[in-house]
Amino acid sequence: MRRVHRVLVTAATALAVVAVPSAAQASPAKADRGGLQKGLDDIVANGAVGAVMEVGGNGGGVWRGTSGVAELGTSREMPAHGRFRAGSITKTFVATVVLQLVDKGPLRLDDTVEKWLPGVVPGGDRITVRQLLNHTSGVPDYRGTLPMPPTPEFEADRFRTWSATELIRRAVAQPPTPDAPGTKYAYSNTGYLLLGEIIRKVTGRSYAVEIERRIIEPLRLHGTSLPGTSSRIRGPHPHGYIPVRQGDETRLVDFTEMNPSLMGAGGEMISTTGDLNRFMAELVGGRLLPRHLLDEMKTPGVEGKRYGLGLRRQDTPCGVRVYGNDGDALAYQAWSFATEDRRRQVTIALTPDFRGDPDDAVEALLDKAICG
Repeated sequence: MRRVHRVLVTAATALAVVAVPSAAQASPAKADRGGLQKGLDDIVANGAVGAVMEVGGNGGGVWRGTSGVAELGTSREMPAHGRFRAGSITKTFVATVVLQLVDKGPLRLDDTVEKWLPGVVPGGDRITVRQLLNHTSGVPDYRGTLPMPPTPEFEADRFRTWSATELIRRAVAQPPTPDAPGTKYAYSNTGYLLLGEIIRKVTGRSYAVEIERRIIEPLRLHGTSLPGTSSRIRGPHPHGYIPVRQGDETRLVDFTEMNPSLMGAGGEMISTTGDLNRFMAELVGGRLLPRHLLDEMKTPGVEGKRYGLGLRRQDTPCGVRVYGNDGDALAYQAWSFATEDRRRQVTIALTPDFRGDPDDAVEALLDKAICG
């Protein structure tokens, strides 16, 4: 689930964070290990309980670093191979499955929502699969109908099971966008819930099963899973937190365990830095899709934007273009990008503490990891 409004706690309600140890493991050739570790430490200093990073590439080895702590109130280091909620990076997996179905048929990018999900979306006969993928469908985002942090109501629903049907109905009950489908970029988690339902209609199986059999198993992504309604993160993992308002104060609440059906096909995935690096390298490198569909995936839906069909492009200061995605799963945030030539992949994950916004520090570190 991306673009969830981040709540920045002011100095008057600043949240105490314990001292942050840091650790680094292994080293790729030509990597500025000290610079990468400093960048990771800067992320924690700018608004994270803990952060983990993996940089890899063809012939360059692997560098893994951690900073901060895995759990507030402890000195336990972030697990370098730990699992975390990957948020909207799930969308890139969903989009890959959709494009594989386009490659083999019977699905087409220009098929309408109405064809596959009749009566589900008002005006669905004018909205295409392509537009769902690149966020130009105009379908409202269901998140606008739900309480979000720091409201106490959000915490109260943490273990509630949400169905895609229920969330889609909440979304389409909102006033429709005035823009014609395909003309304006507007990020919508609802669009990917619809794509998950289309995958089920085309294959007879859930998007989670299709991701498992088409991507997770072939690539041996052993730390990656789609938990459905299971609230736990299996294996080593950092704790994640959300801010919750109580009277005039805001405190961090451990939100590690929660029912991920709230995010569904738009963001339920759990993964690791190593698995995401492997996935992005194989995807951008052409193993998972034929070239013409990969080109479609990398092409932004609206001129001047960076989001294609579930894949985001980013240009670094050194002129190297990378592709990937980022994800906000409330108590966890992640970024994963790879170069087209597979020479470098980088994934960063953190648990925000909401003292500040770590985005600038993350972007600087991504650039350093790619450019050296």
